[in-house]
Amino acid sequence: MPFPAAERVIFQKNPLKEVVCQLMFPPILKIDAEIPAGFQEKIRDEFPNYIEGPSARVTGPPAIQGVIPLPIQRQLDILKMVAESTAEKIYEFYSEDEDWKLTLSRTFIALTTKKYKRWEKFYEKLKKPLVALTNIYAPAYYNRVGLRYKNIISRSDIGLDKSSWTELLKPFILCLLATPEIRDSVQNYTCVNEISLDDKESIVRLIIKRVEKEDNREECLMLDSDFIITKRVEIDAVAEKLKYFNIQAACLMQWCISKKLYEALDPKVI
Repeated sequence: MPFPAAERVIFQKNPLKEVVCQLMFPPILKIDAEIPAGFQEKIRDEFPNYIEGPSARVTGPPAIQGVIPLPIQRQLDILKMVAESTAEKIYEFYSEDEDWKLTLSRTFIALTTKKYKRWEKFYEKLKKPLVALTNIYAPAYYNRVGLRYKNIISRSDIGLDKSSWTELLKPFILCLLATPEIRDSVQNYTCVNEISLDDKESIVRLIIKRVEKEDNREECLMLDSDFIITKRVEIDAVAEKLKYFNIQAACLMQWCISKKLYEALDPKVI
């Protein structure tokens, strides 16, 4: 594998802020044509709250309404009606505590949580909606599978306020932020990488970015790893692919951080 093998652990001081799994499939017009009541019944015990999200809309700039010549305005109105009639509807289902969100559209299903604990729990939440999707809408296959982990390292959260980033992350992750001559002059920092995985068909898009906490503007670092395959994945093969991504994500995270940060996150072997 491209990242060294790592012992599987759960961090007691977990820096994960969001985990998203999105599975895309060829458009299923039936999902747009009718309210997904049957789908909801299959998942309502786990996701009892429902919101119909906004569809894509086309609007003209408010400042020029009434100024455009009438024939052109009529053409724009027709284009608007066509766009709204063909817009992709988004259906959102939430857990009772709103820690989990399930999204369904004619081209994808996605599960999002800000309370990630471990892979088994996450996949259990995902499995029932996938079974419902297969039984009710029968997607032919998935044409894009993604599993994204968004970590934000806050030094104050783990008692390392006095530690520099070079003590906490590997130099190859920090790049300019690890360069003594200019690191104090770097105003904004975003580094985007795409790395091929050893299955020869997937990649991880790794973004390292300096961000601020909303409450106190503390400088933090975001490690955003998005594992993606854009080739055809059969319905019965997706579980194994997602498990593979999960293993790669753990190896990547431990490859990026120093021993000092690893220990400060309070790992528990599972």
